[in-house]
Formats: sequence, structure tokens, C-alpha cells
Amino acid sequence: MLDPGPLRAAALAHAARGWHVFPLRPDNRPHDPDQAKRPAFPDHAEDRCPGTDPRCRDGHTGWEPRATCDPQRIARAWQRVPYNVGIACGPSGLVVIDLDARKPDATPPAGCEHYRHGLEVFTDLCRQHGQPVPDDTYTVETGNGGRHLFFTHPAGPPLRNTQGRRGGLGYLIDTRAHGGYVVAAGSTAAGRAYRVLLDRPLLVLPSWLADLLRPAVPARPRTVLGDFSAFRRGAYVRAAVRRTLDHLADAPVGERNAALLGGAVSLGQLAAGGALTETEVIEALTPTALAIGLTEQETSRTIRSGLRYGANKPRRVA
Repeated sequence: MLDPGPLRAAALAHAARGWHVFPLRPDNRPHDPDQAKRPAFPDHAEDRCPGTDPRCRDGHTGWEPRATCDPQRIARAWQRVPYNVGIACGPSGLVVIDLDARKPDATPPAGCEHYRHGLEVFTDLCRQHGQPVPDDTYTVETGNGGRHLFFTHPAGPPLRNTQGRRGGLGYLIDTRAHGGYVVAAGSTAAGRAYRVLLDRPLLVLPSWLADLLRPAVPARPRTVLGDFSAFRRGAYVRAAVRRTLDHLADAPVGERNAALLGGAVSLGQLAAGGALTETEVIEALTPTALAIGLTEQETSRTIRSGLRYGANKPRRVA
């Protein structure tokens, strides 16, 4: 087993900057670089949480709330195992622009055949907007030759993760912000090191980039009440469902999944107490969740998780 000392020192150094860190899996599979980029804890997904992890006793606790700047917790976590280091961008107030190197076997989208690196795409993007390339900021070279440009999160609503051209900045460019993390300098993937390329104070993410990354705020969706049997059960149940759907419809961008989970827990408690069925909870929540922009997959997964948590605390209607 490798000495965890250097990685522990790296984790402590990043935490000293005010960045919240957490353990990623050790780099012990030389032919699988992606495994060294995954969280070491928890070792299960939210929809498969057994509740046996001490930190999950009151509900699933993922990598983001486990991330810390506490030197004592960090020293304990890296005491024996050489975990790679992850930086949770949201709690750290970071936006990281990930400029990837094109893989040799990748097929680029039409019009992007000449690009070999995300830095080229990013440079062209800046030129198109008449802006200088904001690369005089803390920069990490990734294990595969990419670059992570670190920025302070700007004022305004929280930015989320983006990937490529789907709501993002372009081909070979991802971004990590709230709900995302990056592999920190000092870590390795398949033996390839992440190293500091430019140790500069962080720039604040330029406003024009923030505008490109910030989705347009949609008009408040109409609460979708549907016509299911729960509304024939009594005034209390009808009011509880309406309040839940109104709260979900009003949830701001970045907090909608959490609002859905809270609503599913609340209605799940009623279902566990016999006032609703789980099918009715799903029928009630799904249309509004989709109307506010959540995907079918995350909607289904989050509602299932909420029903599971709610079942632990049944709420009966007199």
C-alpha cells in the first residue's frame, strides 16, 4: 500500500485555501483511470442507500455534504489509505472550467473536426465574444493533458454543471459548480498526475461566461394537479398535496431536486400512514417535476428515494 502522506498533505493544502475536500478512490487500477475519479464514500447511490452507513442514519448523505475543510477530519480520512482528493465546487464557492483533450478514437461533432483540445474551443469562444481568454487564474493540468481553470463563483443564482455543447460552453468543455466536483492536484489516475500548472490567485468568473452558463429562468409553471383518486379522499389530503405541488413549482433553479425530494418525503409519510398510495404520490408529483425542468430519470429516482425515507415516519390522518 502506498504512503498516504503526500495525498493527505495535498488534501490539507487545498482545505487551507477554503476548498472543501473529500476522498476519491485510490489509484490502484492502472487500466481503469475513471475509477480513481469516483468518490470513495459513500459507496452506494442514493436510491440504494441501506441506511447502515453512520452518516446516512437520517437519510442518504452523499459526497458533497461530507466534503470538509476540517484538518482533523482530513487527517483521519487519509490516515491509512492513499485516497485521491476531490474538491466539492459548490461548498468551496468555485466554478471550474474543464478543458479536455480530445481522445484519439473520438468522433467530433460536425464543424468541430479541427479541434484537438478544449483550450482551442475556449479561445475561439472568447474571440467570438470579443473577450480576452481568462487563463491567468489557478490552473491544474489533468492526467490526460486537459486543464482545469479555477474561478470564484460570481454573485447571483448558483451555477450548475454543464457538459459540452448541451447547455454548456462548447465541444470539449465541461464546467463544474454546485453539485459538481473536480479531481485535485496531487492526485493520480492510472498513474498520471494532476499537477498545478499555474499557481495564481483565483479570478472571479467573468460575467459574460456566467451569463452563458446560467439558464434562462422559465416562467413559473402551472401546478399540475391532475385527476387522481387522492383528491376524493378528503380536504386534508387535497390541501397537503396542493401545498406540496405549489412549493415544488416555486422552487428556484438549483433547488428543484431538493424540493422534489422533500415533497416526496412528506407525501410518502402520508402514504405510509395509509392516506395515500405510493402510486398516487408518483402521479401527483411527476407532472409538476417535469414541468419545472427535471428529467424523467431524476424525477423517478428522487421520488422513490423520498417514498423510502417517508416510510420510516408514517403520518396518519384522523
